Amino acid sequence: MSTTTEARSGFSPRVALQKVGTSLSNMVMPNIPALIAWGIITAFFIEDGFTPVPALGGFEDAAGNPHLGIVDPTIHYLLPLLIANTGGRMIYEARGAVVGVVATMGVIAGSDELVTMLNLTQPSDEQIGQIHMFIGAMIMAPLAAWLMKKLDQLWQERIPAGFEMLVNLFSAGIFSFLMALIGFYGLAPIVNGLMNLLGAGVEGLISLGLLPLVSLLIEPAKVFFLNNAINHGVLTPLGLTEASQNGKSVLFLLEANPGPGFGILLAYSFFGRGAARASAPGAALIQFVGGIHEIYFPYVLMKPALILAAVGGGMTGVFLNVLFDTGLRAPAAPGSIIAIFGNATTDSYLGIALAVIGATVVSFLIAALLLRIGKQEEGDIAAATAKMEEMKGKKSSVAGALTGAGAGAAGAASAADDSGHTGRIEKIVFACDAGMGSSAMGATVLRKKVRAAGFDDVEVTNKAISSLSDEWDVVVTQKELTDRARQRTGSAVQVSVDQFMNSPRYDEVVELVQQRNDPEAAEEGTGSEAAASTAAGAGVGVGTGAGAEPSADEGPGSATAPEILSPESIVLAGSATDSASGIDEAGALLVAAGAVDEGYVEAMHDREATVSTFMGNGLAIPHGTNEAKSSITRSAMSFVRYPEDIDWNGNPTRFVIGIAGVGDEHLELLQKVAMAFSDPAQVERLEQATTTDEIRAILGDEKESDA
Repeated sequence: MSTTTEARSGFSPRVALQKVGTSLSNMVMPNIPALIAWGIITAFFIEDGFTPVPALGGFEDAAGNPHLGIVDPTIHYLLPLLIANTGGRMIYEARGAVVGVVATMGVIAGSDELVTMLNLTQPSDEQIGQIHMFIGAMIMAPLAAWLMKKLDQLWQERIPAGFEMLVNLFSAGIFSFLMALIGFYGLAPIVNGLMNLLGAGVEGLISLGLLPLVSLLIEPAKVFFLNNAINHGVLTPLGLTEASQNGKSVLFLLEANPGPGFGILLAYSFFGRGAARASAPGAALIQFVGGIHEIYFPYVLMKPALILAAVGGGMTGVFLNVLFDTGLRAPAAPGSIIAIFGNATTDSYLGIALAVIGATVVSFLIAALLLRIGKQEEGDIAAATAKMEEMKGKKSSVAGALTGAGAGAAGAASAADDSGHTGRIEKIVFACDAGMGSSAMGATVLRKKVRAAGFDDVEVTNKAISSLSDEWDVVVTQKELTDRARQRTGSAVQVSVDQFMNSPRYDEVVELVQQRNDPEAAEEGTGSEAAASTAAGAGVGVGTGAGAEPSADEGPGSATAPEILSPESIVLAGSATDSASGIDEAGALLVAAGAVDEGYVEAMHDREATVSTFMGNGLAIPHGTNEAKSSITRSAMSFVRYPEDIDWNGNPTRFVIGIAGVGDEHLELLQKVAMAFSDPAQVERLEQATTTDEIRAILGDEKESDA
């Protein structure tokens, strides 16, 4: 199946497997520090460690009483439960984390019971040890969190007022209890059987001397970004089990050895041509020391025959590691030579060094031979990098080192578009500090443009930066917040805007969606979608569906809507002269409406000192910080219009709308405000309105009598 066909159909087995691998990686990677800590504890305190401490390493006293210490409980309970916490949180935040951990505890206990019962029937010399439930945690925690989320959606609209906490706490507790039982009796036997089967398979390969053959699978999988599914789904759990029994595991070295990629990059440094040769030395340093293996993938993609060099180097490295009985105490992440030697046991240093050198030499010789004897045109490293990102399904964090572009495309959607990456964009998020004001308005404007371009399946929403996770394809923020957003969403395209109402970046995002989600239509160059997007931003009536522009006589039709923006909270001729007094004026109206206390107005000033709430088109929407939500009694908005523009931190402002939001009650009206201010004709009507009813009608909060 071609990449274009995959993109248009929305499904590809390769992409599906990549997503599974990414999910596994996202559960394991945040907990690597805990794995490293366990490796250090093991290295020092077990009986064969540097400084044995029986109380910490665990021992059995003369009476046969076991003393667990810290080593065994950490790997058997703490590490799987940490992974369960991360996996559940990925699906359903803190609620999913709690349910996932309890359910995983059931799997761990069920596995222990099965092992105990089996050992009762076995001779003492054939008894098996504990099976650590890493795979069990990766399965059970996300499943339990997902089911909890679906159950909550069934009854969240039916909970009587005042009973929310009771229902939420007891539903999660009861469901956790049930999932723990399912884990104990249902999943534990399955995972135990799977781990025994996989373990027996690896032992068989080792005993037959065939373990190097796994490089035939691992090395090509790395180039196609399928290694996470293999590494974190199989090798890491098996390696941790082996390390807990033997103090080390060679399985941690199967994928992490930097030698194969390092040898290919060295070959390009000597025998490559053009930009590929010029960039290869720097890429080699990043790959070998930094541990970012994906940086050599484009060089293989320029000449696919080089996969033979990677396989040859990988097999050599595995052979030498097995020959010298080497191993690591814990996974090496990233696959840096520093991380590898940091996790190596003292008897493995020489063997690992020889394995890395051997893998480098073999891959270098094969790659050099292929580069010398084969027809070699000057490689297009930029095109190969784009192809790598296409297969990866997202921006590469190291692409800038190869192409000269800024890593991560921080800022412009057009820069991401220029990369040639055609992976689908499915989720776009606007993020701001509190996630209730400026981001909601910006999301409304862009959602309309995306819908007008014909992409009804693309999610466009808003969130607070503090609640972001690395699940978004595009993240839009005010430029002051981009660095904070990037820390949480490193794989997303980051788009910085000066203001949210009419930023030209919106059209770039729409164009990016067109090129990635419908590349054939984008290449036709008809411009119809772009024209529709531009018209939507200008207020022309081309919106459809959820993004359609509300007419002047549209209203929410809710009995609670007038309470959000009451006539008493509208001032047609404000007296402020700058942003500080404008915040005071808008905030005083919220206080007078009984929606907030005086502390919320101070929080509005605090937010303005951090990030400007100027939106564009003469509008500012001051609101409090995330920490000030406790000062809000109910959702409300205030509206102040000024006879002349006031200075809002260097921006001419005619309208100030104060916001205090509880949950999502205010968002419907806020979306209508965004639509009104994205239309110059509506802004002019707001300037000329003479009554509060006209203002409310234009903003969609009340039907206008003459509409």
